[in-house]
Amino acid sequence: MSTALERLPEGPWDAVWASPGRVNLIGEHTDYNDGYVLPFALPQLTVVGGRRTAGESWTVSSEQTGETVTFGPDDKVEGWAAYVAGIVWALREAGHDVPGASLAIASDVPFGAGLSSSAALGCAVMAVLVDLAGLDVPMAVRPRLAQRAENEYVGAPTGIMDQSASTLCREGHALFLDCRSLATEQVPFDLAAQGLAILVVDSRAPHAHVSGEYAARRRSCEEAAKILDVTALRDVEPAGLQAALARLDDEVMRRRVRHVVTEDQRVLDTVEALRAGDARLIGPLMTASHESMRDDYEITVPEVDTVVSAALAAGAYGARMTGGGFGGCVLALVDAERCEAVEAAVRGAFADAGFAPPDAFVVTPAEGTHKIR
Repeated sequence: MSTALERLPEGPWDAVWASPGRVNLIGEHTDYNDGYVLPFALPQLTVVGGRRTAGESWTVSSEQTGETVTFGPDDKVEGWAAYVAGIVWALREAGHDVPGASLAIASDVPFGAGLSSSAALGCAVMAVLVDLAGLDVPMAVRPRLAQRAENEYVGAPTGIMDQSASTLCREGHALFLDCRSLATEQVPFDLAAQGLAILVVDSRAPHAHVSGEYAARRRSCEEAAKILDVTALRDVEPAGLQAALARLDDEVMRRRVRHVVTEDQRVLDTVEALRAGDARLIGPLMTASHESMRDDYEITVPEVDTVVSAALAAGAYGARMTGGGFGGCVLALVDAERCEAVEAAVRGAFADAGFAPPDAFVVTPAEGTHKIR
């Protein structure tokens, strides 16, 4: 199978950049609550080639859709091209002079699987435009700009994790990100040295971040923070969780708060386990995270629950859904030699349940946004 770089039109291009998709090892729906997340970048890339053009217009073509879209600075763009136009808008809003450009996109990041294909697209487009214009936009600043493009231009209420992971992750590491301070730590995550692997199973259940369900959970968290008189749910300490829950009258809101507070602690515990060099210890934390997403945050679907159950029954150390929820992918921590057996068990469980066959692949932590040429 050809790679995204091989499928990118030959150009000529003045710059070619790539940004990866990501999976979140643990820390789901904590980012917009000022909490902690621990993503790592995937080997799958979105590649963007660009060249400067005269005037103030931008043309972008996608090998995935076969479409070409042209827009000016005042045009409101919809669909997939909105993620490109949003980056132009965000850079201009930040005071940068963005030259006209012709862009082409090719991607290996599965769309709609919860692997952050939208952030990979936005971050790669930003890298190309910054390069073409010679702008001084440090890597550490770019995730916030890319998030603003998704939030305010596209209308997707994402936190900053996806853009941070796609931009800042390093090969062989997970990115420990404090979503309030934006402080980061590259945590060693060399599974091969311990005879382990992460098996990603794409349930192929539809997944959409712009859905009302995602936005509803974010609103619920923000309302709970107001009632509890804290800036964000990150400020609720685990030791004070029961007292905080007692102050909330709504049972659904209590479940949402419980997930966020306990998930933040699971991220911290996972980081400590990885620093200690024993990745097997994170398995139970991954599974507890999934149970919390299933029972308290209510964002799983039968397909992803089936993957988790089948993987655990087949010997996985832990398994959890990753991404915003309502479909998408599951991560399973397994012995490297057991990947095929666990995949076969999941496929069998899907066949028994009458689900369409899933897709599965082994991943290793890869590099964030980088220049190809």
